[in-house]
Amino acid sequence: MRLVRAMKAFWGALVGRDQAPAQPALPAPAPAPPVAKSPAAPETDGLALLAYLQREARLVDFLMEPIEGYADEQIGAAVRAVHRDAAAALRRAFEIAPVMEGPEGRRVSVAAGFDPSAIQLAGRVSGAPPFAGTLKHPGWRVARVANPVVSPTGHDRTVLAPAEVDVA
Repeated sequence: MRLVRAMKAFWGALVGRDQAPAQPALPAPAPAPPVAKSPAAPETDGLALLAYLQREARLVDFLMEPIEGYADEQIGAAVRAVHRDAAAALRRAFEIAPVMEGPEGRRVSVAAGFDPSAIQLAGRVSGAPPFAGTLKHPGWRVARVANPVVSPTGHDRTVLAPAEVDVA
């Protein structure tokens, strides 16, 4: 039933709270373990991105939901919505491009001086470049940060999404 609640919450965020289906009252969550302090600046970039994907696509809600008890059709419907919204959020925040252009399965050549952080060689690698092989995955790189994901200052940056309490 948590998937159903997550989808209702997602729908509510999508169409606005006034049009969202009513949600059943939830039991009080267990208290979170204390955090000594918010992470230092370099770690907050990842937290800000994760919070952004939660806010825009409910990605954390979806990934933390146990799905064993749901039919494939229910999961497929949830995946479609999360995929659509997460992809749109990524496109708004970044310009993402393949490391190597072209379809998977094509023959490629890897020249001497290649960047090993951008191209990972597998299989029977021996000798010196150039290497010839089959492109298994084009890789991804951020070509441009289109809309920086910024974590607001002055709050606990480890909170990806606040708990919501409907006060009656």
